[in-house]
Amino acid sequence: MNAAMKHRIIPAIMSGGAGSRLWPASTEARPKQFHALGGARTMIAETAARVSGEIGVLSFAAPIVLCNESHAELVRANVSNPAAIVFEPAPRNTAAVGAIAAAVSAEIEPGALVLLLPADHIITDVDAFHAAIARAAPFARERIVTFGIDPDRPATGYGYIKRGAELAEGVFALDSFREKPNSDTARAYLATGEYSWNSGMFLFDPALMLREFEASADIRDAALASLKAARRAGVNIHLDADLFKKVRSEPLDIAVMEKTKHAAVAPCEIGWADVGAWDEIWRLAPKDEAGNATHGAVVALDAANNLLRGDGVKVCVAGVSDLIVVATPEAVIIVPKDRAQDVKTLRDLALKA
Repeated sequence: MNAAMKHRIIPAIMSGGAGSRLWPASTEARPKQFHALGGARTMIAETAARVSGEIGVLSFAAPIVLCNESHAELVRANVSNPAAIVFEPAPRNTAAVGAIAAAVSAEIEPGALVLLLPADHIITDVDAFHAAIARAAPFARERIVTFGIDPDRPATGYGYIKRGAELAEGVFALDSFREKPNSDTARAYLATGEYSWNSGMFLFDPALMLREFEASADIRDAALASLKAARRAGVNIHLDADLFKKVRSEPLDIAVMEKTKHAAVAPCEIGWADVGAWDEIWRLAPKDEAGNATHGAVVALDAANNLLRGDGVKVCVAGVSDLIVVATPEAVIIVPKDRAQDVKTLRDLALKA
């Protein structure tokens, strides 16, 4: 393979997440990808910016965005000149999204590869990310390549990928996917040096992806039927609601990646985070001398190691530590950092109250 050749790539940005563990900042009307949680720009704007232009052997085309119709204006405000905006009438997980992204990309620019990306990830080492894509691209005609994150701790909140035989420097055959492990299993994975976290990012040839859906052909065929019957207006593609709601909901990992014999993994160290909860925001954020990560109007007295966020509301604390305090005009949450996962339950209870 000629690694020096130019690789034309269409980013397909998945913007369907609800971000319920980041409530009350993240809401159904404005979920987490439309907030600036990892930088100066919103997360979806950061995602689009890092996969644009000409970068070495990589040539990025205008992106496709796949999203909820209610977020149309937010997408237009955050992503400049998308090649297509595909509106999903209902959430149907990433397998349906992957099939539609492949088909739409093949329409827009035959021969281009597709880079399927969640809109809500943080990547701080963009150069290393581009290098990983460049390593993976020569293999993406024959294999669906996923990007494995080099683990720095025995995390139990991520799925894991076991590497197989090395195909080239930095690219391996994919041996197997492993579900989110318990602590002991995660430590064992880390000790072997053979595992990566599953990032949920994929690089592939559209024809290969659609072909490898054979084991889950019902998902592919139902999703493509909704695309064929879609209402189109300019760059907007409104999937047929009745047909799309018939699509079986399943992750791409299960529908395709666990079944295909044409998969590879490119392990990488790119400063990645899947920002799923407020404790992760605290871990990643710049902090003051006392370990507090603050945003907005905040006053802290004798406080340490807290996440303190005021969105349109002033937050004042004294004598507290290891807390998450997030205040918006809608709600205020105060939870210990080690109970950050409970925010989703709080949200559900609050919405019922």
